[in-house]
Amino acid sequence: MAIPDVKEKLSGKVNEVTIGATSDDGGSRSKVVTIGGEDGYPMCGFEADYPNKPAVALELTNGSIEDWHPEAKKHVEDLAGDLGKWAAQCEEWGADLLCLHLDAASSSAEGRSADDCAEDVEEVLEASGLPLVIWGVDEDDVDNEVLPACSQAAQGENCLIGTAKEDNYRTLAAACLADGHKIIGEAPSDINLSKQVHILLKDVGMKLEDMVMHPTTGALGFGMIYIYTTIERGRIAGLDGDQLLQQPVVVNLGKEIGRVKRATLSEDQAPEWGPRSVRAPLWEAATAVSYLEAGANLFILRNPEALDQTKTAIDNMWPEA
Repeated sequence: MAIPDVKEKLSGKVNEVTIGATSDDGGSRSKVVTIGGEDGYPMCGFEADYPNKPAVALELTNGSIEDWHPEAKKHVEDLAGDLGKWAAQCEEWGADLLCLHLDAASSSAEGRSADDCAEDVEEVLEASGLPLVIWGVDEDDVDNEVLPACSQAAQGENCLIGTAKEDNYRTLAAACLADGHKIIGEAPSDINLSKQVHILLKDVGMKLEDMVMHPTTGALGFGMIYIYTTIERGRIAGLDGDQLLQQPVVVNLGKEIGRVKRATLSEDQAPEWGPRSVRAPLWEAATAVSYLEAGANLFILRNPEALDQTKTAIDNMWPEA
């Protein structure tokens, strides 16, 4: 008796999005990173194609690291304040991309000017050949001023810039279109809101193939299940043919680890949980692997130990191309 073919046949596919531009493409990056492209559910390598492994970025900031988790901060406290040195070190640690958070531009921080932030972007681009993600401060007025300046400073480098939200997307979309960048569309834990953001970006000229979806992020033990199910449902809908949900997914999770007491309490406070130096990077990596299983494609971390653990897990779990 013949064994029936039980493979799932899907009509959709996750868009491939390339970040970075080499000299052949008019940029100066030493490599590019492409995410997405899979046409099946996560990890189902027996029935689908998975041409691009998920990518892992390390975060650096032009602001303070005082609120960083202690186990992440100890790796970068000698680098903070020198973005060039920090960027080069992230490359040595094995990051696929860099993510520059413009925390210093926040009104609650230094209120760093748009021109100064643009210089910070240039410094990072000069120090490392990795593709760059540029992340704003989630303040509409600030982002509308700072992100276009940073976009122009990185013109031709095909960066990924965000985030664009329903109430604040036009200025950033215009900058990305003018300077040749990809864009992050953000909607908090709701695939219908994500679709609306993608429609708005499309209406002002952005291609659906140039967008990356950000459903916001929660850490393991602190709201992760809500984001997990949003990613999962969005991935299912996209693979079933919904073009507005075929974008790769980015999760920005490094900062979220500091919200979880099981990852932050010291050995003196919770001796039964073991050394925090072991527990914290594992918690960050475990959160990333959980989102990997949901269908995420790009992970932004803080701890270089978690970077190693996450990349090892991706190598072991991701279906062969």
